[in-house]
Order: sequence, then structure tokens, then C-alpha cells
Amino acid sequence: MPTLTETAIAELSTQERLSLIAALWDSLTDAQTPLPEAQRAELERRLAHFEDDRSGAVSWENIKAELRARSS
Repeated sequence: MPTLTETAIAELSTQERLSLIAALWDSLTDAQTPLPEAQRAELERRLAHFEDDRSGAVSWENIKAELRARSS
């Protein structure tokens, strides 16, 4: 595998660097990227809150529509 130096990386376009980041991230397994206990606890807290009261939930379709409206 060729070695990427900082200089070679800096010469990549933004899209190429983002693609490299995505490829590196995708190469990691869940076991290689464990959640810190604080993040796991926060996710569990949020899920429990959601399961107790779903009235504040927003559908994925509504979220996508809002994001599209913001980017227009």
C-alpha cells in the first residue's frame, strides 16, 4: 500500500480527502470504535426518555424536509 504523506494528503481535493476519510472510517469495525461509557449512558437515557414519551418525536420524513428547506 502506498504511503500517504501529509504533503500528498494536502494536495488532494476536498472531495478526495472526504472520500479518504469515509474509506478509513468504513474500514473500522464496531469493536474497533467502542463508545465511551458516558456516550453509551447518554444514548440509553435518551432512548428511555423517548420510549416513555414519544410526543416530542419528529419523523425522519419531517427532518429530511426541514434539511432540504434549509439548504435551498
